[in-house]
Amino acid sequence: MSDKFEQISLKPGFMKHNGGVMFKNISNTEYEFKSTISENHLNAAGITHGGYLSALIDAGAGTAAHRTADNAPCVTISLDLKFIGASKIGDEIVGCVKILKKTKTLVFLFCELKCNDKIITSASGVWKILKVK
Repeated sequence: MSDKFEQISLKPGFMKHNGGVMFKNISNTEYEFKSTISENHLNAAGITHGGYLSALIDAGAGTAAHRTADNAPCVTISLDLKFIGASKIGDEIVGCVKILKKTKTLVFLFCELKCNDKIITSASGVWKILKVK
């Protein structure tokens, strides 16, 4: 596939406003995305806000679902997150997505966010593939 990341936050919206998301295809079932933590991503404790990490996973894993579904629009049905580590300003967060199963209408996947080669968040999710009319 590709060894280069591409910016996927091209249209105005939440993720572009928050610095964007870089994305690349590894294979037909594996994808990576990344973002660098800035001051506006922090919570009152000075670490990356869980809401930002959730949005980052939703955007990155959602793009993986979209590409797995032959670029059909996909919407999140469920997203279960586990916060198990922390990151801080200046850290690069890398998301690794593994597609577990794709049906005609659903994509099931698993995702991990890593910072400095340590897992900080894990997630499993289901995306609905929308029919294009």
